Amino acid sequence: MLPAALVVAAYLLGSIPFSFLVVKLVAGADIRQHGSRNVGATNVARSFGKLPGVVALLLDVAKGWAAVEVAKWMVGRPEWAAPLRSTAFWVTLAAVIAVLAHMFPVWLKFHGGKGVATATGAFLAIDPKALGAGVIIFVIVIVATRIVSLASILSAASIPIFLRFLTHAPFWTVVLSIVISIAIIVKHHSNIARLAQGTERKMGQRK
Repeated sequence: MLPAALVVAAYLLGSIPFSFLVVKLVAGADIRQHGSRNVGATNVARSFGKLPGVVALLLDVAKGWAAVEVAKWMVGRPEWAAPLRSTAFWVTLAAVIAVLAHMFPVWLKFHGGKGVATATGAFLAIDPKALGAGVIIFVIVIVATRIVSLASILSAASIPIFLRFLTHAPFWTVVLSIVISIAIIVKHHSNIARLAQGTERKMGQRK
């Protein structure tokens, strides 16, 4: 039963729509009707101010971290039993599920955010060194281009590489991290289209 409980717990934690809830609390509005209509911290900050955006960001990071930490606790219990006993598989699977839950939360009819902050929290719990290297990539791209979406995409793409070659993470951690990276990149499809057209907004740029 514990493997099933792990999957359910990771989904329920990841699906908490903090950006939606923060905006409802501070402004009584629906974030899906404002700005880019994305249920994410970046849209909250752009549409309702930096403080709500930071709060939403930190909460989204926290739920990704919590999903992985709960999974670590579950797989460490004596009664843990699963067809595949690899700890790395189940812990990283919890990260995958939490990120996908953020993207497709049942509470918002499966219309969620792009998963960057939740993935950040998950990787913080899985491998802080690889995450730190990914954050460096994010900062470099932000400084060079001031485009958040491009920094998010390149940082997400770099994490599996750092896990494989920098920290030598377990096989399943690397494989499932690729799933997370692909999901984040696919979720940025509209941003990628605008990047190709040269119309993607930069930090501080108004419509």
